[in-house]
Amino acid sequence: LSLFPPVRPPKKTSPKKPPTKQQAAMAEEQMEEASSSAAASGTPFQLQFDKPIPFQIKLAEWNPEKDLLAMVTDDSKVLLHRFNWQRLWTISPGKCITSICWSPDGKIVALGTEDGFVLLHDVENGKMLRSIKSHDVAIICLNWAEDEPLSRTDKEDLLSYEDRTTRFFPPAPVMPRIGGLNSGDTGLADENEEAIQAFSSASCQRFNILCTGDKDGCICFSIFGIFPIGKININKVPIHVQSSGKRTSYRLQDVSISKVSLSRNLHQLVLLCSGKLINTDNLSLSNDLSVGVHCLHLDTSIFSNRKNELHQVSQQASSIQDLVEVVRASISMMSKQWSNAMNLFHEKFSALPSLLTAHGMESSSEDEFMSLLFGTHTSPALHQFLVSSLGEAGLKRIAKTIESAGRELRIVVSEHLQPAVEIISFRLAELRGLARWRSRFQNIGLDEKLMDGVTERVGMLVVQVERFSRVAATVLYLFQNFLSWVLKCVKILLSEPTDQVPSTNSELVVIFLKFLLDKDPIKQLLETDQIFEWDIDTAKHVEHLVVFGGFTDTKFLERSLAKQFSELEESLKEAFLMPFTTVSSQIHCQGLLPLYPVTSSDALSSTSTPASIAFYKDKDSQHNASSYSSTDYICFKIPDGSLNLRNFVAVIKDFCNSCSTSNTPSLSGFLLHIPVEYECVDLSLYKDNQVVLLLSGKSSSENAGRSWMVMLQTENLSFSQFSRTFPANYYNLQELEALELQLDTDYGKVRSVPHPLSTPLAVSASRGVACIFSSRRHALVYILDEDEDEDEDEGSEME
Repeated sequence: LSLFPPVRPPKKTSPKKPPTKQQAAMAEEQMEEASSSAAASGTPFQLQFDKPIPFQIKLAEWNPEKDLLAMVTDDSKVLLHRFNWQRLWTISPGKCITSICWSPDGKIVALGTEDGFVLLHDVENGKMLRSIKSHDVAIICLNWAEDEPLSRTDKEDLLSYEDRTTRFFPPAPVMPRIGGLNSGDTGLADENEEAIQAFSSASCQRFNILCTGDKDGCICFSIFGIFPIGKININKVPIHVQSSGKRTSYRLQDVSISKVSLSRNLHQLVLLCSGKLINTDNLSLSNDLSVGVHCLHLDTSIFSNRKNELHQVSQQASSIQDLVEVVRASISMMSKQWSNAMNLFHEKFSALPSLLTAHGMESSSEDEFMSLLFGTHTSPALHQFLVSSLGEAGLKRIAKTIESAGRELRIVVSEHLQPAVEIISFRLAELRGLARWRSRFQNIGLDEKLMDGVTERVGMLVVQVERFSRVAATVLYLFQNFLSWVLKCVKILLSEPTDQVPSTNSELVVIFLKFLLDKDPIKQLLETDQIFEWDIDTAKHVEHLVVFGGFTDTKFLERSLAKQFSELEESLKEAFLMPFTTVSSQIHCQGLLPLYPVTSSDALSSTSTPASIAFYKDKDSQHNASSYSSTDYICFKIPDGSLNLRNFVAVIKDFCNSCSTSNTPSLSGFLLHIPVEYECVDLSLYKDNQVVLLLSGKSSSENAGRSWMVMLQTENLSFSQFSRTFPANYYNLQELEALELQLDTDYGKVRSVPHPLSTPLAVSASRGVACIFSSRRHALVYILDEDEDEDEDEGSEME
């Protein structure tokens, strides 16, 4: 049964008037009636619903675990809909969204932005869990892969690892908040601090890696989506090709990544990119034909072979990074709170020097208060300041503000800063122990000396937090005593009773006047540029402690709390950079397959050409629990004119296997010719080696406004083997057999769609559904696997 009529040349007709609104509406009704009647007569792909939408959708992705569809509009709003099209939430990240994907467990949606950020949002409410600057330019593609469950035999051989932190510590602290302020007013914390902690712990249950590719040719890898573990620049990756017994070296230039896909065993990565292929052994062989779209196979076996070690390190390191943010927010908040209180204090007490100058006096504020304390005399300037300028009301306001700031400091230190630093110290000690297991962890760059250094610095930070806590308590008590004494003096000058004023200590008043009236030790501890001097005896005691295991850096007491935290951050960055660079250096290019040439001006636009990459588990390994093998499939549309082809789609399989097995040429594929009246607007690989195509009628043909959704079973199509010959011929796709898209029902399914279609195509293999979008702003959801739905319904009825 031929599903498409034979190609006929278009007839020459006179120009027609555009249809009226009434005619267009009648035509649309007729299309919908035709679609309904087709569904009733057993046409494939049951139409679940056809909904008008107020936005033009540019990206869409189904949740892998739930009936949820995430969509990105042209103005970069993110929408989440249920299967029944009920909208759950809408967010506006404030950035141009260029890519989207889901975490393997479906709990997090990842967004790539034009300025190189990865935004992780909670599926429950759309709240942002994390914003990570991974790239310097637009992120074109995302792929989040989770390690496949291993067999029972393999699980017994796995390294047993327990995160012991929960056995010794309460739940980790969250970001501090300033009482009385709405979320976000502090600029330090949002409503989702608890979600961040839950996200970090929940994501560490199954090992997974988020891959991100940008338009400058860089690919970043992040464990659990939050801990960066590797980065490669395709422009700098050497590509070695073995052909005719000779090894030739190539390099890609001006690379732009369009697709990445990590296999489910994390062993290999396939990517599509545009760029110019350079023969580094003979630069004269490079020409304009070498500018094209290429497929690369990267060896990422480091993720598979060392996943247990990477899991442990990233679990500890990601938790440490969360706690580092808590420490940073705590220090910033304490600095802000105390600064506000001191600004009020100095604002009120700064009036006294001005009054002294106005009265022609050369004494300082400290001298005047000393004279008042010891009963020598009360100058007119001081009397005016205490009674008129400051007053009892102003004094009580200062006392209340400083008391409130002190209370906030104590809360932040006890509930956020100190617990965070202590848990960081414990987790770093755990990493330090792992680093000493050199045979396992040296291969992923966990350096013992660097971990020793960062462990010492966090110990110094623990001491600094304790010092800050004691200094803050002393300063607050001295302020309270001084302000009570000043209040008593004001009441005496006003001839009011002083029996309600707390008793004060004159010696502490003197200490305050000498050390705190014009100085601020709390502020100094919260600034990074302060240096403290210590007496000789204290310095000698610190040096003697080195013999008994004390800190080798004996100058740490000269630094402030903020400075010590800054040095800890630098040490952490250096320590965690080593696994990052070590893993990055072990990712290699295993194979190159040039696909089709493009002009230099069209190279960047090739990132929007429909393409899809997927890995399917081989049938042999499905029945064999002790082994795992998969086959990669690459499907893409060939731009018109390239390779002298028009309206063609290519499907290739076994690219990775062909790179690893030089003796057996397993690389194969086929070309699929789309009827000239239609164009392929999007495509996607589907489960069981299937391909779903969206075909929309060209505006210049008789079929304008008529579209098709086609699902092909690739196993029923004729794959032909082809070679990868270098450097005689860059592009060998023309060797493939070209098939006409005139299929019978044995090869696939076809469904007419009553709308002109546009990108994107969102297909869910786990749910068996597809969502397509029309250029008239309609969303259509089809059920792809009717038989499976019937089986599930029967199963549920039996239950």
